[in-house]
Amino acid sequence: MFRGSIVAIVTPFRDGRVDEDAFRKLIEFHIREGTDAIVPCGTTGESATLSHEEHERVVEIAVETAAKRVPIIAGTGSNSTAEAIRLTQHAREAGADGALLITPYYNKPTQEGLFQHFKAVAAAADVPIVLYNVPSRTGVNLLPQTIARLAGVSNIVAVKEASGSLTQVSEIVALCGEKITVLSGDDPLTLPMLAVGARGVISVTANVAPGQVAALIKAFESGDLAQAREIHYRLRALNDAMFYETNPIPVKTALGLMGMIHPELRLPLCPMGEANLARLKGVLQEFGLLP
Repeated sequence: MFRGSIVAIVTPFRDGRVDEDAFRKLIEFHIREGTDAIVPCGTTGESATLSHEEHERVVEIAVETAAKRVPIIAGTGSNSTAEAIRLTQHAREAGADGALLITPYYNKPTQEGLFQHFKAVAAAADVPIVLYNVPSRTGVNLLPQTIARLAGVSNIVAVKEASGSLTQVSEIVALCGEKITVLSGDDPLTLPMLAVGARGVISVTANVAPGQVAALIKAFESGDLAQAREIHYRLRALNDAMFYETNPIPVKTALGLMGMIHPELRLPLCPMGEANLARLKGVLQEFGLLP
């Protein structure tokens, strides 16, 4: 259902508030550049520091602006199952095409707890659900065997896999087959993951270079592996730059330097250090992304 180049879009702020005009312009930019779907209110969208009202408004703006030209997959995860259900129900009511749910963080549920959490959300909200596994940020790893169990739930359709393990990706594909779509959650691993059965990426790098990320996916899907490899290596420095510091600090800084947003972050995220900022500017200059 969801595949291709999917952007984990930033949430622009100005003077402490969501910059709605800038957000709409970013969505239009992605549609022009060939992005296949948009994820608002994910980790890159600073969901952790959005109020519930802001979270809902950002999803509503994304749905209204996209106007069904590309799917909107709303980030609706939480470490509280009840809160995840509420956010997912709102996304459905707002007209989102799907929901991205991160594994519950901090409370470190067991694999059975993870299964019951996602099953409960899926039962409470009739919307296609993408699981999101990023153990480096959550402290818990959604194992392939648990994903295979969840693949039997009718509206759980995909997993954003960001464990960093190609072995784990391969095991998910082997266990689930066509029952669930695997999406890369690590930009540097997109091409290797496509090679073992993933169908796309939910990308940070696509915020600044959507056309190139989309071109990589399209080249692979068309069988042009040489072109896909060329783009993979071309994007290597940019992928690395997006993680010089904690995401989304570098990507929002980059978009600010590109003149696309005001690069405002919410505490506890803070502006980039000078040394990393200089490195980031150099990479953006090399890619021709600075005005």
